[in-house]
Amino acid sequence: MTPDEIETHFTRSDGSYVFARWGRPIAPIVFGVDDATLSVVKGAIEAVVQLAGHQMAETDPELGANLMMFFFRDWDELLEVPDLDRLVPDLAPLVERLKAEKANQYRIFRFDDAGAIQASFVFLRMDAQLSEIPAETLALGQVVQIVLLWSDLAFQERAPLAQLPGEGAVILRPELSTLIAAAYDPVMPVHANDPSHALRLFARMQAG
Repeated sequence: MTPDEIETHFTRSDGSYVFARWGRPIAPIVFGVDDATLSVVKGAIEAVVQLAGHQMAETDPELGANLMMFFFRDWDELLEVPDLDRLVPDLAPLVERLKAEKANQYRIFRFDDAGAIQASFVFLRMDAQLSEIPAETLALGQVVQIVLLWSDLAFQERAPLAQLPGEGAVILRPELSTLIAAAYDPVMPVHANDPSHALRLFARMQAG
């Protein structure tokens, strides 16, 4: 992956460069799945966190859980979740917009004073398209997309996961694995707005 390719992963559609990683251990909670699927989702979170060299926790001292994943059939179900409107500002208008767009997924991030990711909310409306995706693949793809603040354009042309030839197994693309690990290197900042940050990431990837 070249420095320019790294830069595009964090350059938003408005032209701004915005990078952020988690600044605290990830304390997940998952709603709307059975025990078997819950194990799959938590396994995906553990795998990506381990890859990054980051940490997980049972609880977040400030929020209780700082990664909340919701699996549901209809966007209106979110309006029935107690106190979710306190955590997600303007929840009702957001639900109406997502219904109008026929969206099947949405992710929200909150940041601390240092610009690091403080919390993330993942909403998955299990329509026919998402329901066809194996649980392992769906979970891994979603976790990869919240481990860093990627550009809104990052995975429009190429998905973060790839299928192993002849095996059918799905894995995180190796170059993204290396990029995520580099992004969580202790010498790297938790937040960056300057595109020169991509050059530092490239250097860490080469060193790794």
